Amino acid sequence: MATVVYAVGDDVSTDVIYPGRYMATVLPSETPQFAFADDGAFNAELRAGRISAGSVLVAGKNFGCGSSREQAVSALKGYDLVIVAGSFARIFLQNSINLGLRVVSAPGVAASAGDELAFDGASVINVTTGTTVPLQELPAARQAIIDAGGLIPYTRTLLLDRNRAVSS
Repeated sequence: MATVVYAVGDDVSTDVIYPGRYMATVLPSETPQFAFADDGAFNAELRAGRISAGSVLVAGKNFGCGSSREQAVSALKGYDLVIVAGSFARIFLQNSINLGLRVVSAPGVAASAGDELAFDGASVINVTTGTTVPLQELPAARQAIIDAGGLIPYTRTLLLDRNRAVSS
């Protein structure tokens, strides 16, 4: 089970996730400090290390809309958050796959901070409220990239495996 640490509504923009004034900071090791910078309380919890890896951020529809800024994804990945949303903006979803951010699309998901969620492979179960919603699985190839930690680790593994096969 995973605990919901933050819940937001529909159409959360990358400007909210990673404000534009921090765009000069692009290193994945530095971007996390600016995640949700305009929500001082949540940002402080993240920066102080009081949010456990694998904790869940729940959102409504169209999470990550607004721009193509990859920093919004790297900021969330830096805390090893799982993002469960009704749906994701197309570019945000692709950036999430490329960087290995764990995302779960579950139309109709509803949860509040403090709720406990369980995942059974086909659905998201809000253990606190007793509700279950089906999840929309990513295609296997896209999920494999996330599971590998992103496109670069995924490609590195494929190339190393291919080189081992050729050497054998």
